[in-house]
Amino acid sequence: MAEPAPTGTRPEPRDAVPVRHPGRWVAIAVLAVLAAMLVHTLLTNDNFGWSLVGEYLFSGPILRGLQNTLILTVLSMLIGILGGIGLAVMRLSPNPVLSGVAGVYLWLFRGTPLIAQLLFWSYLSALYPNLSLGIPFGPEFVVFDTNTLISPFLACLLGLGLNEAAYMAEIVRGGIQSVDHGQTEAAEALGMTRVQTLRRVILPQAMRVIVPPTGNETIGMLKTTSLVVVIGYTELLTSAQRIYSTNFQTIPLLIVAAAWYLLLTSLLTAGQRVIERRYGRGVAGAVTEGTPLLRSRLLGKSGEGQA
Repeated sequence: MAEPAPTGTRPEPRDAVPVRHPGRWVAIAVLAVLAAMLVHTLLTNDNFGWSLVGEYLFSGPILRGLQNTLILTVLSMLIGILGGIGLAVMRLSPNPVLSGVAGVYLWLFRGTPLIAQLLFWSYLSALYPNLSLGIPFGPEFVVFDTNTLISPFLACLLGLGLNEAAYMAEIVRGGIQSVDHGQTEAAEALGMTRVQTLRRVILPQAMRVIVPPTGNETIGMLKTTSLVVVIGYTELLTSAQRIYSTNFQTIPLLIVAAAWYLLLTSLLTAGQRVIERRYGRGVAGAVTEGTPLLRSRLLGKSGEGQA
């Protein structure tokens, strides 16, 4: 048995043997082969039609469809967020009538397909040929033709926005419930009203929980706008479909649409991460998103500050 080292002496250094990871090298080799095969087929397969992709990428019809996609995404998400906040507050209200109305709304709009809702708003004139303003069960002051009032664009907004409000309501409700109830009690002790407490205390703290799923919903909405083709509205994918229905170049036009979707979703993802870091400041474990390089820089700066 070896004698223990005398007290106060430095132990002899030992050579550290790094842990072997043969599986990593096998995985890297397999991925390298697959990547080489992908690059080879992209460069050698003429059926991709890269010249046509470059020709139509910035063409007028594609850019007009892209513009309609962006407008629908922004306005629909605006309707969804505002409606979701209102529904979440109603759902959490102690008033059983408000809570019940919000519950029925969520049950209806989350329980039916979005395509069915789009078609319903588009064919609303079959149910109500005219819409009017007046006294209930009394005289009508203003009468509108439903086909004129509910245009394809408005039908898209109603279908996408009202459906999104149902999902945003659950996201906002989860964010509000994540805030400790003591915050509400402290605000009430300071004399704040329920609205002031919600606006100044609860929602700012709930944003840390609300922002990530809201970003996902926005990215999803960008792609969900392609469903408006069922009511004849022209957006990005519909524009590509109309072009390849005439020149029969299906794959190049689909690549054009996919390229724009990838670019927009990448921009939205980057914006989402910036907002998440803003609302996650001062919270343990907030630096969880982004690239490894970004995380190392942020953690390094925090370590320097602590030092």
